Amino acid sequence: MEIQIISFGKISEFIAHQKIEISDIRNTDELKAYLETSFPLLSNMKYKLSLNKDIVQENMAILNQDTIGIMPPFSGG
Repeated sequence: MEIQIISFGKISEFIAHQKIEISDIRNTDELKAYLETSFPLLSNMKYKLSLNKDIVQENMAILNQDTIGIMPPFSGG
């Protein structure tokens, strides 16, 4: 399965936008564990994932050609 990774803010300094091929990863919890293993700096940061432009609030299924955003904390007003 191929997914696109888009990173923002400080996270983009060590995770470049890319398409990656993954297998055995079926949901956002498994992807988060994979990313933190592949990019150890990420495991020490607070961040949010988005799946196809929707913020992930709970574990969600990942499908082929999905787009995952990795974002540092943000606030708005």
